[in-house]
Amino acid sequence: MSKGSSPRTDPTRRKPDMIENKKQRGEWAESLFMARAHERGLPVSKPWGDSCPYDFVVGTTGRFVSVQVKSTLSRPVSGYMCTVQAHRPYPAGSFDFVAAYIIPADTWYILPAAFIQGMKVVTLQPDSPNSKYEPYREAWHLLREAIAVEEGTDDASDLKVPAEAEPAEPERLPRNALERMEASFRFMKRRLEVDP
Repeated sequence: MSKGSSPRTDPTRRKPDMIENKKQRGEWAESLFMARAHERGLPVSKPWGDSCPYDFVVGTTGRFVSVQVKSTLSRPVSGYMCTVQAHRPYPAGSFDFVAAYIIPADTWYILPAAFIQGMKVVTLQPDSPNSKYEPYREAWHLLREAIAVEEGTDDASDLKVPAEAEPAEPERLPRNALERMEASFRFMKRRLEVDP
């Protein structure tokens, strides 16, 4: 940063003003997630309301993953403490990824939900190349890989399941967001075939 410039005027650093209200800071982090995902060419949708256990759906028709956004300012000693639960732990399958934003470091961690399942807090160390979560720092490629359509397919028509492949008996409960969306798609498809 040049002499006399502040973090606010230095174009090489994004140094946000600290938002005191936690709810407003969370909303700000969500909007930043959406912007960063779009910068990387990831299609992002926000569900209406705030009753879903996830904040965003990333993907295209037939290939979606759900993302819970968290942010932190808290750095007691060795790293930033990021709470990865609501008032109680999220049930398994509530979302596919946690996008944790370290505000002072302007750094995102894209963590698979399976890695943080049952945890209250994760300690993220953006200054340590040997930290446990280092492979997930700025790992936007994980979202891209999770929504990738198999090579050679261009549209949703290639993802349709033949009618004979659908089970006649009740299906097991979906385990994650993708399975929930696929089950909804199959339900609507069956419904449209019955009701003209």
